Amino acid sequence: HLVESGGGLVQVGASLRLSCAVSGIISRINRMGWHRQAPGKQRELVGTITNDARTNYVDSVKGRLTISRDKAKNTMYLQMNSLKLEDTAVYYCTADVQLPDGVVTEWGQGTQVTVSS
Repeated sequence: HLVESGGGLVQVGASLRLSCAVSGIISRINRMGWHRQAPGKQRELVGTITNDARTNYVDSVKGRLTISRDKAKNTMYLQMNSLKLEDTAVYYCTADVQLPDGVVTEWGQGTQVTVSS
């Protein structure tokens, strides 16, 4: 079970931190990530983080968005700095869960981020 929070309305250049609280499947998570879907566009991967804290990002967010995990709090974060208009989207957290028959990706319900000028 994944629950995002922290979205909101901010101005260009501002910062925002999203959180993703995880419950129920923690011990079976291989990797977590953030996706986003802008109005009228397909959902896209923002970045991922492995259990040993290796991260990977799409080129458009490198240097501005940072993913981290606090395992003690069962929470993943997305720190967003220098926000741009094109960062406006619904942001979803995901978790790749190892099951006996393979890996299933769990999704949160999403949190809206709106960047205005």
